[in-house]
Formats: sequence, structure tokens, C-alpha cells
Amino acid sequence: MSDESLRRLLTLRHGDPHGVLGPHPVAGGQLLRVFRPDALKVTALRAGKRFPLAPRTGFDGIFEALTPPGERYRLEVDYGPGRVFTVDDPYAFGPTVGAQDLHFAGEGRHERLWEVLGAHPRTHQGVDGTSFAVWAPNAESISVVGDFNRWDSRIHLMRCLGSSGIWEIFVPGVGDGERYKFELRVRGQPDPFHKADPMAFGTEVPPRTASVIHDSRRYAWGDARWLTARKDRHAPSQPMSIYEVHPTSWRRVPEEGNRPLTWRELGPALASYVKAQGFTHVELLPIAEHPYGGSWGYQVTSYFAPTARLGTPDDFRFFIDTLHQAGIGVLVDWVPGHFPRDAWALARFDGTALYEHEDPRKGAHPDWGTLIFNFGRNEVRNFLVANALFWLETFHVDGLRVDAVASMLYLDYSRKHGEWEPNVHGGRENLEAIAFLRELNDTVQRRVPGALVIAEESTAWPKVSRPVADGGLGFTHKWNMGWMHDTLKYFQTDPIYRRHHHHQLTFGLIYAFTENFVLPLSHDEVVHGKGALINKLPGDDWQRFATLRALYAWMFAHPGKKLLFMGGELAQWKEWNHDHSLDWHLLELSPHQGVQRLVAQLNRALADYPALRELDFTPDGFQWMQADAADYNVYAFVRQGTAATARVLCVANLSPVVRTGYRVGVPLPGRWHEVLSTDARDLGGTGIHSAEAQTESVAWDGQAQSLVLTLPPLAVVYFAPG
Repeated sequence: MSDESLRRLLTLRHGDPHGVLGPHPVAGGQLLRVFRPDALKVTALRAGKRFPLAPRTGFDGIFEALTPPGERYRLEVDYGPGRVFTVDDPYAFGPTVGAQDLHFAGEGRHERLWEVLGAHPRTHQGVDGTSFAVWAPNAESISVVGDFNRWDSRIHLMRCLGSSGIWEIFVPGVGDGERYKFELRVRGQPDPFHKADPMAFGTEVPPRTASVIHDSRRYAWGDARWLTARKDRHAPSQPMSIYEVHPTSWRRVPEEGNRPLTWRELGPALASYVKAQGFTHVELLPIAEHPYGGSWGYQVTSYFAPTARLGTPDDFRFFIDTLHQAGIGVLVDWVPGHFPRDAWALARFDGTALYEHEDPRKGAHPDWGTLIFNFGRNEVRNFLVANALFWLETFHVDGLRVDAVASMLYLDYSRKHGEWEPNVHGGRENLEAIAFLRELNDTVQRRVPGALVIAEESTAWPKVSRPVADGGLGFTHKWNMGWMHDTLKYFQTDPIYRRHHHHQLTFGLIYAFTENFVLPLSHDEVVHGKGALINKLPGDDWQRFATLRALYAWMFAHPGKKLLFMGGELAQWKEWNHDHSLDWHLLELSPHQGVQRLVAQLNRALADYPALRELDFTPDGFQWMQADAADYNVYAFVRQGTAATARVLCVANLSPVVRTGYRVGVPLPGRWHEVLSTDARDLGGTGIHSAEAQTESVAWDGQAQSLVLTLPPLAVVYFAPG
């Protein structure tokens, strides 16, 4: 072994420490070389025999000995009185990453990348320990440091596996719960720096930043029945009503310092509540680890670790398992568009723009102060696609809501002239991001049939929720931001002026079937000074509650799947605060009880009346009866299911005036009965209603038959035939 190689080892600048240390066959036996800084003596133990290693002159910490050929040995390391340790030599073990894994990772096609990179407790060559692997092609050398080696970077130097840029080491005796980071040394930079593991499966509780080894093999799932039925439950004809939740502020424990519920506390409590309210799914704001709670999870630093604020990764598995066993799906908000600049995380991971794009015109987000993934790099696309599959496959998550898709699609997003570079065709489309999104959606549908991938896309980009084969992006659904903006603007308008804004509720039906839409009343509408939903509405308190109930019933009758942010069902007055619990005490008051009761009734109607959801994504499921009654602030339409008699008439009187003797055309003759009224007394209304009505042979609204109804004020009423 050359002195130069040993010097590079001692200065921690060696890319192949396994080529220097550990056992090496030589003529006459086996040369054993060990690097144990600060040790006084090192002895090899094998088959009951002791083989003292001699210190190598001029190279402090290097010990060597010629030993007989053999396999398993251990090291006795003597640091002085009372400090003698017997350990396995990490440099006696072969690689834990195979050639095929390296090949697929290099091509960006390793769909289970998390099984290769990261920290994996395992038994390797008959010894228990943890294998570590990390991608850092620009590093000159890397050490894994942690509690197990007193954060001493000299102890566990990693090896680079060929030209892959992947570094690996197996550390015997290290297991679940140990903290660690990687220490990287880069050519041209004199000082090393520490990085959290990009593929860490666990983390410390923020603001601490170390990665934590987690053995995910122990959890026993109990949701097989849910998973078997999931694809059918996610069919377009089935009800989908999503309760959006920020897990650390849904409910807190004031008696214990206002702490949030843990995953194991939250699971049963949320499952019981959501089931009682009739929601089909829970959607969590981002739960991947993030250092700043005020980002609500949208500044992700550990893409493969659920936040440790609420427990371990297995605690999160318990949470999902609990909801599944209660018949409730779990969606998570996923953030592949950008990541924060924290020096200990992904930013310039190996001293270069590894995960982000080097060009700030593509790699820096001007609004959020974050970095943008380099979607044109194979390994980065692989990291993100594998991350999506990781949540779907290892945590049984039922779908992903993909954040800020528009920011990914456009090169000029939030950029002024001269701040962006056109694509090769001279356009503003980010061709690399488009290719990534299509690869993501095709891969998810192939690997996890029935999983949902929902785009938060705020522009008119075509075919977002159409198959890739048909020229689409391949998402299963898209948030209907246009519907949300127009609808809230209308309902915020004083009724005396609504006749001039009538089209804001009808315009959305022009494009309602161009995508598979989700109608979102999300967290974005109750933050940053926007106020709670009820505070947006005009009039006195009675009118506000009536209008809020009407808004919800309008949404549930409108084509599209439904999403409501937590607290909306309570008619919470205060804007959402991520540091505080919802105002559950409001349920002591009957108007708030009425809104909560209405939401449960709407969810039941969605389940009980197929006409309200079977044909959400096709114009066959919707027919206007009255779209132009602007002078009355009245709208009427029929939702239709696949059966000829599966019909629901929705009539909205969005003025504060009772309409008596009001005629509405209907497509079927006979008796129509009231299914739901937002003006019911038990909901806080006046109780004015038409319990049932018989059609008359009076042509109206283009129909041969019509009903004469009494329409309550600021209310929406559903009727069904029969």
C-alpha cells in the first residue's frame, strides 16, 4: 500500500477506503489493516485466537498484521484503562448495493430507489447492522457520522461504487433509532460539511436536524380489505368527499401545553369524527419532514420521512391503518416543485447544484425563496418518482395531491421579461417538468392501480387529468380553482347586487367537464388575512349562516368531487392558525351545530343519491332548468345518474326573499320529495319548505312537466322523484 494512499486516508480524502482497510489476500495469508484513531492497541480475534496488529510508523491510527487466511473476525480496540471495545470491522463486509441497482439508479429508472439508498437495518454476511448509501457524485470522500461513532468522521469512511456517484458502507452493530448524518468533503473546498440523508426514513424532532435510522419491517398492517376494494372505491362514479386536515392543529391538548395529538392519538379520533361526518377521504397537508412549522409542510427537507413531531414512521402507519379500517381513504399533499435552501438538507448537496437546477432562471423560485428541482436530470426525476411510490407503497397512502403544478409547467412562472429562458421551441412551457409529470403519473398508475394523483393547477393548461397516451399530463383529477374563485366571489356579494354577477355561478359549467375536477374550499381560502369562510359572507349573523349552508349545498350538488378544509364544517369565525386547535367550543352553539349537521347530511346525500356523483365528469350528468333567473337570484338544475330515474333537482334561492308559487321544470312526471333543505329548522333555518310536490302538465324550462315550489330564503333545496 503506497504512502500516498495512506495519507489520503488519514486526511479523509480517500474515495475507496475498503481498498485500503480490512482484509486483503496476500502471499502467505491475509493482510489486515485497520484505521482506529486514538487507539493504543488493536487485536484481531478469530476462532479463539488473538492476532495483535502493529502500528504503522508515520501513520497515526493505522494498524496492520499478516494473519492466516480466514473469514469472520472481530477487533478488540484498546483506548486505555476501562475503554476496551470489541467490534466488527466495517471494512470486512462486501457492498450492500448490487450492480443492477447501480445500473437502474444511474439511468434514473430505479422505481424502488428507497430500497437502495438511505439507512437500512439488515443482517449482512451473518452480522446485524445498518447499511448506508447516498448519492453524491461530486464528493471526494464521505463519512457517516452519528451517535454510534461519537460523530467522529474518521471511523466510518464510505466507498464510492464505481462511477455511479453512490457511496456505501455497512456498519455492524448499529440499528433502529440511532441518529446520523453524512459528512462530505469536496474537491476545492477545505472544510467538510454535514448533510442530512436525502433518503432518511426518520428524523429528529425539529428544530434538530439529524436523520434517524428506522426499521420499517416490523409494522403489521390490518388494512387488506381496504386495499382490495380501493380501486372500485376510486371509480369516477363513487362518492368522493375530502376532509382536508392540518394534522398538528386539528385538535390539541390544552392541559398539556397545547400540544398536538400524536399520530396514534389522532388516528382513532379523526377516523371516528370523519366517519360520523360522512367524508370518504382525509387529505393531509404535507407530512414529510420540514424544519419550520409555519410553512405548513410546504418547505420539505426530508422527502422520505413523515414528520417526527407526531411520532415515528410506524406511528404514521398506524394512523393510516386506523383510517383504512374505518373505511376512510388517506391522501397526502406532495411537494415536488421546490425545496428550501437549508444548508444541512438538499441544497447544493455535494457542493454542487445536485438536486436543483444550476441556472437560477430554472433553479430558484422568485416568490418563495426556494430552489427548484432539476427535472431534466435522470437521477432527480428518479428521486421524485420513487418518492411518490414510496408513500403509496410503503405507507399505503391512497393518493397524492401535487402542489403548485402551474409553477412547474411554466418557465416564466412569476418571472418578468428577461428573467426566464424559452425552451428549445421558443415557448414558455417547461418541457422537462412536463416529461417528469407524465412519467410520474404513468408510473403510479402502472405500479399502484387505483391510486389518485390530483393536480393543484391554477391555469387553463389543457388535459391535465387526461391520459398521457391522449396527450394529457395523466393526473386522475385537477383542483377546479376557477370554480372556487368565481363561487366565493358570488357568495361574498351582497344579494342586492347578485343579479349583476349571476354568470359567476353559471360560467363554470361551460368547462366543468373538460377535466376530472375536485371542487376545493381549501386551507388557502382561510389564511393570510382572507378570513374564515363565514366572515367573507354579507349580512347579519343569521344571513351569514344561511349563506354558508347554501354555499356548501351548492358545492355538493355541482358536478365534481368535493373538498372542505377542517373548521369549515364548524363555521369557524377565526382565520385558521396553524399553532392552535380548531374552535371546537363553537359546537356548544346551535348555529354552528347546524352547519356541522348539514355537512353530514350532504355527505349522506352524496352516498345515497347516485345522481349527485355518478356522472360527475360528463355533461350527461347535468342539465340546466334555470340558468338565467338573475332577477330572482335563483338557479335550478338536475343532476342525473346512470339509471333513468336517478335524478336530483337542485334549486338555489340566493336572495333573502321567500319565493312562493315558484315554477321549475322537471324531466320526469310524478311526485318529487324534498331530500335536503339548508333552511331546515334543525340546521338553523326558518323551516319554510315544500316537503313534496306533484308535477303539473305545464311546460316550463323546456320540459313538459313542472313543479310549483316555495323557495326558502338564502337556501338550497334538493328534490328527488318518487
